[in-house]
Amino acid sequence: MRKTILIVIIAMTVAGMTTVGTGCKKDTTDPAPDTSGLVRFIVPQGWPQPYYTFQNNELTQEGFELGRKLFYDVRLSRDNAISCASCHTQFSAFSHLDHPLSHGIDGLFGTRNAQGVFNMAWKPSFFWDGGVVNLENQPINPIENPVEMDEKITDVVAELGALPEYKPMFKSAFGDETVNSQRIFKALAQFMATLVSADSKYDKWTRGETGGEMTAQELNGLELFRTKCATCHKEPLFSDYTFRNNGLTPDGSLNDTGRAHITNMPGDRYKFMVPSLRNVDLTRPYMHDGRFNTLDAVLEHYRTGVVPTDNIDDVLKGGIAMTDEEKADIIAFLKTLTDQTFIKDKRFAEP
Repeated sequence: MRKTILIVIIAMTVAGMTTVGTGCKKDTTDPAPDTSGLVRFIVPQGWPQPYYTFQNNELTQEGFELGRKLFYDVRLSRDNAISCASCHTQFSAFSHLDHPLSHGIDGLFGTRNAQGVFNMAWKPSFFWDGGVVNLENQPINPIENPVEMDEKITDVVAELGALPEYKPMFKSAFGDETVNSQRIFKALAQFMATLVSADSKYDKWTRGETGGEMTAQELNGLELFRTKCATCHKEPLFSDYTFRNNGLTPDGSLNDTGRAHITNMPGDRYKFMVPSLRNVDLTRPYMHDGRFNTLDAVLEHYRTGVVPTDNIDDVLKGGIAMTDEEKADIIAFLKTLTDQTFIKDKRFAEP
């Protein structure tokens, strides 16, 4: 029997906090810590409603577990060597730690650094250029990309359909043993959408919880961040997911025009999606091409390295003024966005 998973939406009302789930039960407390091993999708208090809502893809334990197995399965690639997790490791917040340009099949390199996979349900589009606008459509791109997994989805369907281990999993998740691309993508979407990161020191501080005690430097860094960085990196997601030219010198060897690759509009040249800064201390190197290895180097770019162009973002014209001490304080704050609970959650680990 399929186990429908509780989808909890937390919002502040006049009467207090309301928790909506199966049965629309009202509660006045935060959900208790989950020790069941079951997956839940929870909209944290104060967060906006997600774009992806499982409306046409009912979240179930069986669907989640199928998606997790697929995420870690190298058989989605041509030579059975590369999985989704190859470039999205849990210990680095499902990013590709220490790899400027992510590599895939046959050791080939792409042109971009793999972003962390977390809080995906809140993203209106995906990839650095926003070329995909539905989470369920996202996986086919790395699967069929010639330098990532280089496999045809038709071949993936045929291979998985021939494996006895998958047949009962598809039946449990979707009612029968049929393996098709739609079910593969829906299961992967269930897994990825439930990768919610919202339990960092910063989050505990906002909720007034133990473990959220901020130092004077971290608090000063937060105030500086809100003044100097939050136009693009808005709380609580720490991104507005827009596309901006942030003054990087284009790498001629990569020939990556960013958003213009999708829109074909000259005004979008070298614009890339604003990444979330959650878990940023874990997801180095930084920028779409991984050119910076440290947070200090990133902030130094914004202080002294912004290259003016015709479509440079307005907030970056002239760079961002900050002293060495202010830079250090902002970095101290950014490190409070690391979510140890998320990167150690056994539910998201390789099955």
